[in-house]
Amino acid sequence: MTKCSNRIAFAATALLMIGSTTTALAQQLKGNVVDKNSHETLIGAVVTVEGTNLKAVTDIDGNFQLNGLKKGTYTLYINYVGYKPQRIDGVRVTDAPTEDAVSITMLPDEQKLKEVVVTAVERRSTDAAMIQAAKNSPVIVSNVSAQEISRTQDTNAGEVIRRVPGVSLIDDKFVMVRGLSQRYNNVWVNGGAVPSSEADSRAFSFDIIPSSQIDNLTIVKSPSAEYPADYSGGFIIVNTKEIPTENNLTFSVGGNWNTSSAFQRFSYGKGSATDFLAFDNGLRSPKGGIDASLSPLLDNAGNKVGDNLYDLRGNGLNNDWRVKSFNPIGDLKLAASLAHRWNLNGCTLGLLAALNYTNEYRTYTNMENNLFGIYDATNDRSNYLRHSTDDQFNNNVRLGAMLNLTFLSRDGNHKYQIKNIFNQLSTNRYTWREGVDAQSNQEHSAEYYYRSRTTYNGQLTGKHTFTGDALDWSVGYAYANRRLPDRRRYLLNDMQNPGDIALHTGNDISREWTQLDEHIFSIGINDRHSFDFAGWNPSLQMGGYGEYRTREYRTRAFYYQWNPAANTLPADFQHIDITSLLSDEQYMGADRLYMFEQLQMRNNYRGHNTLGAGYVSASLPFGKLGVQAGVRFEHNDMELISNTRDYEKSETSRHYRTDDFFPSVNATYKFSDKHQLRLSYGRSINRPEFREVSSSVFYDFDLASDVQGNTELKNCYVDNVDLRYEFYPSRGETVSLAAFYKNFDSPIEWTYTVAGGTNLVYSYKNAKSAANYGIELDIRKDLSFIGLRNFSWSFNGALIKSKVKFEKGSKEENRPMQGQSPYLVNTGLFYKNEAHQLDIALLYNRIGKRIIGVGRSEGSSASDDNARVPHSYEMPRNTFDFSVGKKWGSHWEMKLNVRDILAERVYYKQFAKVKYSDGTSKEKEEVSRCYKPGRNIGLQIIYKF
Repeated sequence: MTKCSNRIAFAATALLMIGSTTTALAQQLKGNVVDKNSHETLIGAVVTVEGTNLKAVTDIDGNFQLNGLKKGTYTLYINYVGYKPQRIDGVRVTDAPTEDAVSITMLPDEQKLKEVVVTAVERRSTDAAMIQAAKNSPVIVSNVSAQEISRTQDTNAGEVIRRVPGVSLIDDKFVMVRGLSQRYNNVWVNGGAVPSSEADSRAFSFDIIPSSQIDNLTIVKSPSAEYPADYSGGFIIVNTKEIPTENNLTFSVGGNWNTSSAFQRFSYGKGSATDFLAFDNGLRSPKGGIDASLSPLLDNAGNKVGDNLYDLRGNGLNNDWRVKSFNPIGDLKLAASLAHRWNLNGCTLGLLAALNYTNEYRTYTNMENNLFGIYDATNDRSNYLRHSTDDQFNNNVRLGAMLNLTFLSRDGNHKYQIKNIFNQLSTNRYTWREGVDAQSNQEHSAEYYYRSRTTYNGQLTGKHTFTGDALDWSVGYAYANRRLPDRRRYLLNDMQNPGDIALHTGNDISREWTQLDEHIFSIGINDRHSFDFAGWNPSLQMGGYGEYRTREYRTRAFYYQWNPAANTLPADFQHIDITSLLSDEQYMGADRLYMFEQLQMRNNYRGHNTLGAGYVSASLPFGKLGVQAGVRFEHNDMELISNTRDYEKSETSRHYRTDDFFPSVNATYKFSDKHQLRLSYGRSINRPEFREVSSSVFYDFDLASDVQGNTELKNCYVDNVDLRYEFYPSRGETVSLAAFYKNFDSPIEWTYTVAGGTNLVYSYKNAKSAANYGIELDIRKDLSFIGLRNFSWSFNGALIKSKVKFEKGSKEENRPMQGQSPYLVNTGLFYKNEAHQLDIALLYNRIGKRIIGVGRSEGSSASDDNARVPHSYEMPRNTFDFSVGKKWGSHWEMKLNVRDILAERVYYKQFAKVKYSDGTSKEKEEVSRCYKPGRNIGLQIIYKF
C-alpha cells in the first residue's frame, strides 16, 4: 500500500473515531465545519491541533469541541474525505469563557471524489453523502438521508418515504412506487427481508419504523443482478444507524394535538391493563388461547346441549360490551437514545440503543361510508347497497426499540455488526354505524376491533476489504405476527317492523379470533473483485442468497344464538339496550344467550417458501461510459397447506415452483463530473403471496364485504426500461429527469364480484397484460445564487399513466392500474441558520385521483350500457406541513410542527357514466367515503447529555 493510500485509509478510519478521552479541562474550543459552496454541515470531519495529541470529530450538526487546551495560540488542521485539507493559523484560546465558535469552510477536492472502497467510511446520514452515493451508483436510485428526515420532522418511515420522487402512500403506511401498488415493491431492513405486516396482502407497513432509528433510506428503481428479482416498482432498503460520531444520551418528550380528536369525546370498549404497551394481556382471549377447548353448553341437569355450542360464562371471555367515553388531552410521544463508542487497542466498538413510545387518539365523526350498485338511470338516482354514517374512534400505540453493535478493525478494513429492531404496535378501534342497507332497512351496527402487531428484525453482518476484493455477508432472522383477539360485531335493524330497530337473529352478533405468525431466515454473501488490465479496471461481482419463510394463519368464528321456542329471556329482550343485554350474565345460559362456533377450517392455512438465488455481474468502464451487466437465477418453491373441509382438519398441500433467469443491464455515460445519462433494462417477477392463493375468507368491516384468495393465481413477469439524466451543480445539489416504461405479463389485480345479489366478495385475479410509464423530476437546490442565503428548495414530481388489459369477453374493463396516480407533487422550502441553530421547513404534497376500489360489470360484458358499478377513486387533496427546530447550546432542542395545515376533507368518489333512454349521457358523482382528518400540531423537547 502506498503512502497516499495509507493516508486515505487512516483518514477514512478517523471518520468513525471519536477523539481520545478528555482529561481534566483547561479551556474549551468549539467550532463548526461546513461545505463552502452549499453551507451543508460536514459530519465526521477530523480536527487536530498542531503540536498536540488533541483531536475531535464533527457531529451530525457539523460541530466539534476540543477540551484540555491551555491559554495560547494554535494551528488547526481539518481533514475530510473528498475535501481539500484546511489549515487555520492563529486560533487564540484565552482564560475568559466564550461562546464564540470557530467557523470553518471546506472546498470539495474533485480529484479525490473517485470511488474508494474503504469499509470504515460508509457514512450516509447527510444529504450530500446520499446524493454522492446516488451519483456513483451503477443503478438508478432515489434516497433520503437522516439529515433530511431531521429537517422535515417526519415521525416514521412512511412519512419519510413519501418525499421520494414517484412515491405515494395508501392509508399513510403502504408505499406505492411509480404508480404500482405495494405488492410490486420489495422491502429489506438492514440487508434482510421483512415479513408482510398484513394478513390479506403482500405489504410492509412503513409506519412501524420510527424515523429516529433511520440512517438512510434508498429506493432502487432499476433491476440489477445483486438485488432480489421480486420487485418492479422499487426495491426499498431501510438502514438503521451504526457507529455514532460522539458519545451521548438523549431524552425527548413530546405531544401532538389533532384538532378533530384532542379534547373531543372519545368512545371505547373495555380494554386490558397492558393496552398502553401495545399488547393485550389475555383479557380478549378465551381461556387457553385461540386453540382452547371451550367449556360446552350444559343444561340445568348438566347435560351437553349440542355440538359446537358453548357457554358465554366460564370460558374466560370478556363479556363487557358497554361503551365508555372520555376526552383525551392529546397524544404522548417519548423517546430515549444512547450512543457510545470505545477505542479497544486501536479497534472501535460502537453502540446505538433507542427506545420510543407513542400513544395517539384519532376520532373521525360523521364519516360517510357508502357502497353503490349500478346507477338507476330510469329514476336518475343512485342505487345504494349501503348508505351509512360512521363514528370511528382509534387509539394507536407504538413501542419500539433498537440495539445496534458495530466492531471496526484497527485498519478499518473489517466491520462486524449486530443489528436489532423491534416494534410492538396496536390499534384499539370502536366504530358506530347508522344507515340503510340494500333492502332499505334502517340499521345500527358496531364493531369492537383490537389489533396488535409484533415485528422483529435481526442481522449479523460482516464487511471486509482485501486487496482487490470487497466481501460482505449477512445472516438474518425476522418475525412478524398479527393478533385480532375477539373482534366483536353486532347489527340491529328494522327488517321485521319498519321504524322499529331491534335485534332479530343471533347471527347478527359475532365474535372472531385470528392469529398470524410469520418467520424468515436468510443468508447472503457477495464478493466484488477488481481487476487492473494495464490501466483498464473492470470488476466482477457474484453472490448468493437463501431465504426460508414460514407462515401460519388461524381463525375461529362464533355467533350468538338463543332457542326461539324455549328460552327464559324477557319477552322484549330484543329491544333491550344491546350493550346491556350482551354484558349482563343474567341473560346468558342454555335457556338464554349462548355461542355457536361456525367451523371454517378452510379459512386456516400454513405455508412454506424456499428461495435460492445466485448471480454474477460485471462492471465495465469504457472511458466516460460505464456498463454493469449481469444475470440472476432464482429458484422459488412456495408450498400452501390448507384444509379441504370446514368441519375437521383435512390438510392438503400444493406447490407453486418456478426457476427463472433475470438479465439486467445498467449503463451510465458521464459527459462530465456534473452531467451524466443513465439507461437500463431488467426483467423482474411478481409472485403471489400465501394469502392470495389460499381459500381463506376474511370479513372486512370497512368494506362490509368478504375477502378471499384465488388458488389459480400465477406469476407476473415484468420488463423494465429506464432512462435518466442527472445534473449535479455542486455538492449536496441535484437535478434529475427520468422516464420509465414497464410491461406486465399477467399482472395480479384486486377485483370484486357480486354474491347473493347485493353482497360483494373481494379477491385477486390475473389480468392479461398491463403497461405503466411516466416521467419523474427531482430537484434539490441551494438558493444562495438568488440571494437567499441559508435557504434551499426541493421538488419532486411525477406524471404516470398505466393501462390494464383483460381477456376478451371479461366483465372487467381495461383501465388504469389500481392505486396509480396520474401525477404526484412533493416540494419543500428549507431555511437553516447555523449561527442561530435554527431550522424551518414548509412542505407541500399532492397526489392525483387514483383507483382504490375496482369496479365491475354485471352485464354480459364490460361494454354493456348502464351495467357497470364504477371504480372508487381517492380524490386529490392539498397537504401543507410546517416545522421549526431550534437548539440552545449543545444540550437543548425544541421542535414544533403543524401537519396538514389545511385539513381538507378526505374524499373517495365513484363516477357513474349514465346513458339515458333519449340517447344522452352524463357522468354522475357519488361519494363513497368522506371524513375530516383534522390538523396535527406537535411539540417536542429534546435534551442531550
